[in-house]
Amino acid sequence: MKKYISKFHYLTQDMPNRSHIEQVQIACEAGANWIQYRCMSKNDDELIPEIHQIASICDDWGATLILTNHYHLLNKVDAQGVHIEDFDADFAAIREAITDEKTLGASATNVEALLRVQSSGVVDYCGYGPFAHTDTKPNNKPLLGYEGYRQLERQPIDIPVIAVGGIQLKDVEPLMKTGIYGIAVSAAVNLSLDPRGMVKEIYRRVY
Repeated sequence: MKKYISKFHYLTQDMPNRSHIEQVQIACEAGANWIQYRCMSKNDDELIPEIHQIASICDDWGATLILTNHYHLLNKVDAQGVHIEDFDADFAAIREAITDEKTLGASATNVEALLRVQSSGVVDYCGYGPFAHTDTKPNNKPLLGYEGYRQLERQPIDIPVIAVGGIQLKDVEPLMKTGIYGIAVSAAVNLSLDPRGMVKEIYRRVY
């Protein structure tokens, strides 16, 4: 089943001064239509009520809600899919668990991993990065830069590729010109002085 995949993925993050619910409200009001709830600091009992509130906001605004990693919660909350950050995950098993009705995204940091995600045959899109340095999801993977995405044109890739990792407003248009499908941002919005305005401007540049 071919799924709708937005070209602009907005990710929440753990912040000391703004809850995930507030982040989602701001993003949806500004026009974000794809919300990835990325909470790394709570257990299931805390996650579920928060996801219920976020799902309600997304429903009000017609936005797609994707959970980061917590696919075991999909039968308890109203989310449209899950994004798996584990590079070694068994995507076939996860697909079987969540059924074909849900969207399944995965992460990759190099061409070989991206091709593995695609060859699974069950993943709907791949978040590919890091583009640049990021403190949101620290890792020691090589930074791809623009050239890392341009190189994909020489690969047999037909899965939607979403650039991720340290993307700022100035990077959006050059990245889209590399031929990728879309971008994902977190800190560029969340740490902006005007998060609503930033969502609108990124959306404008993506589309």
